[in-house]
Amino acid sequence: MKNIKIYLLTILGAFSLTNCSDSFLDSEPTIGLTDGNYYQTIDDAEEAIIGCYDGIQQLYASGVAFPVASEVLSDNCYGGTGNNDGYGYQVIDEFDLNRSSGEVNIFDNNWINSYKAIFRCNMLLSKMDDIDWEGDEDYRAYIEAQARFLRAYVYFDMVRLFERVPLLTEPQDGNIPQSEPDEIYTVITEDLLFTAENAPETVEAGRVNRWAAKSLLARVFLFYTGYYNSDDLVGLVSKAEALAGLEEVIASGNYSLIDEYADLWPASSSEASEDGETLETTYAGKDNAETIFAIKYNITSDYDGNTDGNHWLVMLGLRAQAFSPYGRGWGACTVNPELYAAYTANDTRKVSSIIAIAEEGLDFDTSDQREYTGYTNKKYTPIANPDGTDVAVANGATDFQIGQFQDFVVMRYADVLLMAAELGSANGQSYYDMIRLRAGLGTKALTEANIMAERRLEFAFEGLRYWDLLRQGVDVAAAAIDDNLTVMNGGVSESKSIEASDVIKTRGFQMIPQNQITQSDGVLEQNAGWE
Repeated sequence: MKNIKIYLLTILGAFSLTNCSDSFLDSEPTIGLTDGNYYQTIDDAEEAIIGCYDGIQQLYASGVAFPVASEVLSDNCYGGTGNNDGYGYQVIDEFDLNRSSGEVNIFDNNWINSYKAIFRCNMLLSKMDDIDWEGDEDYRAYIEAQARFLRAYVYFDMVRLFERVPLLTEPQDGNIPQSEPDEIYTVITEDLLFTAENAPETVEAGRVNRWAAKSLLARVFLFYTGYYNSDDLVGLVSKAEALAGLEEVIASGNYSLIDEYADLWPASSSEASEDGETLETTYAGKDNAETIFAIKYNITSDYDGNTDGNHWLVMLGLRAQAFSPYGRGWGACTVNPELYAAYTANDTRKVSSIIAIAEEGLDFDTSDQREYTGYTNKKYTPIANPDGTDVAVANGATDFQIGQFQDFVVMRYADVLLMAAELGSANGQSYYDMIRLRAGLGTKALTEANIMAERRLEFAFEGLRYWDLLRQGVDVAAAAIDDNLTVMNGGVSESKSIEASDVIKTRGFQMIPQNQITQSDGVLEQNAGWE
C-alpha cells in the first residue's frame, strides 16, 4: 500500500477562477476586463473555457448539491443531518413542504449557481466570431465543444430537478419565462451532438472529449425516453444512435474497469498503517482508467473567494465524529437498511459502498444524529488520519468544511457498459457480466429488471438511483420510495413515513425556489404539488 499523502499532493490541477462574469443577471466586469477588450485572442479563449469549467466546479458549492439531493430523493437514503438542524433535507426526502413550511428556498443556491455557470458558457459562445483563432479552426471547434457540453450538463441537472426552467442560449438578463421540456432537451441534445463531433478523442484529465459527450448523450436519451415515454430523444437521436455512441466509447480502448471496486473510492481503499501512524491506500487515483468525466476539486478553497474544494462532501461525513479512515461531517444521507440487505454477502460492493457502523465496531454517538439507521455511505465521505485529523486539512486545506478534494465522478466506464447492455447491445450479456464479475459475482440473465437492480448496487451514492427510478415512470419511483420505518432521532426511536402519493403529485420534480418566483413577479410558475 502507498501512503495516502502521495496521491493527495497531486490534487492541485483543478481549474482556477477567471475573469468571466458570475451571474446571468450581472454582466459587470469583475477586474476591469469587459467583453469589449476581452475575447480577442486564443489565450483569452483558453482562459474563458477554464472559467466555464470553474463555473461547473462551483455548481454544487452551496445549496443542496445535486449529487446529494439525488440520493436523498431516492430509496437509497434518508435526509439525515443533525437532530437540531432544520428540516430541509426531510422536505426533499419526503416530497412534502408540510414537513417544514419555511423551506421554500432550499434549492435557491442551486438555481443561482446553475445560471452563473450557464452565463459563462453563453458569454464565450457568443464571442466565438470575435476571437482571432489564427487559422486554427480545430481549436475553435474544441473550445465551442467544451462550452456546449458544460452548458448541456447544467441544463440536464436543471431539467431533471425542476423540469420547466428559463432557457438561455446567449448572455442576457431580464424576466425570462420557463421553457417546455422539449425545448430544453433539444438544446441539450444539439450541444452534446456538436461535442461528440468536434471534441477530440484524446483523454485529458478534467477536460471534455467526444467519449464523454457520447456517454452523457446516452444518459440523456435513457432518461428522456423513459420519463416521457418516447421512442427517440426529441426527434434528434434514436435508440440505435445512442447505442452506437456507447459502442464507440467501448471500442475506443481508452477506458477499462479498475480491477478492485474498492479502489475507486478513497475511503474504501484506505486504512491505517501497521504502526498506526499514517493512512495508507490502494486508491486508483483521480482520473483513473474508469473515469470518463469528473468535476475536479482541490484543497485550495478559502474564505476569500476561492471555491475550488468539494464543499458538499462534508455533508455526507459521519455526524461530527471521525473514525479513521472516515472523517467527520454533518450526517446527511443516512442509508436505508434495505439497500445494505440488497447486497449479497460476497458482493465486494457492499463493504466498498456502505459504512456499517455496528458491524465495523464504530463507537458512534447517536445523540446528535437525525434519522440514524446504522448505515451511511462510504464512497463520498471525508477522510481522517489515524490520529483523527482531517486529511485535507493535514495537507494544507483551510477548513475541512470547504477543503475536501475528492472529485465527483460524473460518468464511469461501468455506466457505459450497463447502458449499452440496456439499450440492446449484441455484447450486452458480456458487458453485464463484466460488472458482476468485478464485484465477485457470477453471470446472471440479462433482463431489464436485473439491469436496474444491478445499477442500484453498482452506482449507489453516485447520484443515479433516483433518476433511474423516475425514468421507469413516476408510479414506479413512488412505489420504490414509499416507506414506513423506525429511525433514531437524537438517540430516540421515532417513526418516519414517505408517502407514494406525495411523489406522484409532484410528478417527481422539486419546487422552484420561491425567491425566484417572487423576483420574476410571477412570470415563473411553481411546479405541481409544491404550490
